Amino acid sequence: MDALDKVIKPKTKRAKRFLEKREPKVSENVKTAMLIKGGNANATVTQALRDVYALKKPYGVLYKKKNITRPFEDQTSLEFFSKKSDCSLFMFGSHNKKRPNNLVIGRMYDYHVLDMIELGIEKFVSLKDIKTSKCPEGTKPMLIFAGDDFDVTEDYRRLKSLLIDFFRGPTVSNVRLAGLEYVLHFTALNGKVYFRSYKLLLKKSGCRTPRIELEEMGPSMDLVLRRTHLASDDLYKLSMKMPKALKPKKRKNISQDTFGTTFGRIHMQKQDLSKLQTRKMKGLKKRPAEAGTEDQGEPSKRIKRN
Repeated sequence: MDALDKVIKPKTKRAKRFLEKREPKVSENVKTAMLIKGGNANATVTQALRDVYALKKPYGVLYKKKNITRPFEDQTSLEFFSKKSDCSLFMFGSHNKKRPNNLVIGRMYDYHVLDMIELGIEKFVSLKDIKTSKCPEGTKPMLIFAGDDFDVTEDYRRLKSLLIDFFRGPTVSNVRLAGLEYVLHFTALNGKVYFRSYKLLLKKSGCRTPRIELEEMGPSMDLVLRRTHLASDDLYKLSMKMPKALKPKKRKNISQDTFGTTFGRIHMQKQDLSKLQTRKMKGLKKRPAEAGTEDQGEPSKRIKRN
């Protein structure tokens, strides 16, 4: 038996809980992100990582020390950190003359890099530079994507999927109106991605539905797409595979459209519409003149007299 095939048995209750937490689950945990800065990260990249970490709390791990690695050349360091901190998402920041203010955002599958996209920061406004009230930690954001590129271009389509994975937060069954506190807005226009963050203000409107105003909260970034490392279609399909226990059971004659509206088909026996009881209306009654013309067409009947 090889060393890799050995089953690790926990010796303490704490180790048992740790291994149970790492076991595969039917409903997976909330995806955690690790934010790593490279060996030559400047102040802009460092602050951008801190601001993204502030939005991701408590589902994020910020590495404060510099790590000399290049994700597109060697991915072993990222895979090691992913297994160590049990993170399936990552953001790596670096800076050099060829690629200034560089961010690499990506995700893991089975502790191996699935896909990653490199973005360059052209304009950056920090969270602390905008002097407004911020949202509390752990607030689930609303995500808005604007621009045709997110639906047309393959790179932008995969970037949209990656950003949704990165910022979506925990899955909830119900939504409370007061819990909708901030919006992350992504706009794809002229080869750039504009990232904005707004706080939602509910104002009095004189009716039951409040009037909504948006107040910029920060951070704010103008990003440009650089290199990409995308998974093959087969691997991407495998990573999206749903367990049998979560697959909804097929129900006959019931379907749903893209908006989630349920449609049902009912099978009935053929009806005789001539026997159908309808509402009697005065306008549909035959007039005496019409009744007389119908009687003329019929053969006359002899009346017997006693």
